[in-house]
Amino acid sequence: MKTEDFERFLTGHGVKPTANRLIVVKALATSEWPLSLGELEQRILTLDKSSVFRALMLFREHHVVHVVDDGSGSVRYELCHSRHAGVDDDAHPHFHCERCGRTFCLDHASIPPLPMPDGYVVHSASYLVKGVCPECREKGA
Repeated sequence: MKTEDFERFLTGHGVKPTANRLIVVKALATSEWPLSLGELEQRILTLDKSSVFRALMLFREHHVVHVVDDGSGSVRYELCHSRHAGVDDDAHPHFHCERCGRTFCLDHASIPPLPMPDGYVVHSASYLVKGVCPECREKGA
């Protein structure tokens, strides 16, 4: 993607595309898996941790990122490719490898709707599968 594409992406979600925000969104877009704040900080050496964190919190508020809790003790972030800022139609399950610690998107699958009792309002849902990824499985075989 070009810088203009990232600018349109952020603007489409109601976020002003500042230089720092563009750096963070590009780092997320080029990652093969969801990244923790620490991993993002290591990839983005030009920004301090608080700048990256502020961008992520704004992105979270505007549905620019999915927040993935993989049970590792740190939250991970990935770009949300929903078509509208207010609706997350890009929700999908994740796979957490118990050997290497990486978390992978299973974006070929969707999270099935869960019937809720009257009075409950769902804001988000997550679905996490744990096991061993193919790369680690081959190493261990």
